[in-house]
Amino acid sequence: MRTENDNWDITTSVGSTALFVAASRALEARKADPLAVDKYAEAFCRAAGGEWASAVEGADPEHPLHSEFGENFVNFQAVRTKYFDEYFTRAIDAGVTQIVLLAAGLDSRAYRLPWADGTVVYELDQPRVLEFKRETIDLLGAAPTAERREVAVDLRDDWPRALRESGFDPSRPSAWIAEGLLIYLPATAQEQLFAGIDALAAPGSFVAVEEGAPMPEEAFQAKRAEAVSSGEENAFFTLVYNQQHAPAEQWFGEHGWDAVPAPLNDLLDRAGRSVPGPDSDAGVMTGTITLVAATKR
Repeated sequence: MRTENDNWDITTSVGSTALFVAASRALEARKADPLAVDKYAEAFCRAAGGEWASAVEGADPEHPLHSEFGENFVNFQAVRTKYFDEYFTRAIDAGVTQIVLLAAGLDSRAYRLPWADGTVVYELDQPRVLEFKRETIDLLGAAPTAERREVAVDLRDDWPRALRESGFDPSRPSAWIAEGLLIYLPATAQEQLFAGIDALAAPGSFVAVEEGAPMPEEAFQAKRAEAVSSGEENAFFTLVYNQQHAPAEQWFGEHGWDAVPAPLNDLLDRAGRSVPGPDSDAGVMTGTITLVAATKR
């Protein structure tokens, strides 16, 4: 269960969810018609070893990613990755050269997107997560396509100060992403995150977030109790908060941003990927998720 000052590396607690996502991206990249290709995702899983290497090699048919739920989760990650990649393309086209990856995890966009000359990508996350990513990519001999600056900080702490001290300039436009983050923050921390972005973002800035509507509390507590009783390490429902400070479209809209929501199921349908039934575990997940992109007036 989460605690107020908990921390993690790439294989424990919240950190392990980045490997689940990386394995999903690796499996998507192997398809004949991938929506997005992250050529570093498989390397992360192989470096972590164990179940993550087995998942991408297909050596463990019992792995959750090879179940019906897993197939839907891979589709979810495919459309999510495509959505945020295209979002950053718009920011690049607008001339934005300050990029902020909040809870960067195993996001490899600093290495695989065509950033403009002079772009700085700030990656904020727990120090051991950033260390794992850097060491893994260094072994591949890969170089970032922009200047990459690690900001080792817990997003429940004073991350705006840490970002400024790393060279971020609030007077210039910036582009922000909070992908797969909000569900791991209580509502108060979500509010602080949004307020921190707004305070540091100059007019002409971009922001994109993934959010999920909370489950009915009784259902959530039942899922959490089931996860605890199973004894499964890093079980999803023991890691997340069933809270939402405010819908991103509403919050940013009230603070001088033009926000456009994109429900995940709509993105799946438009991409030609199957939309899971509303009563399935995958459908309960995808039906609550919305991706939101906004620009600051």
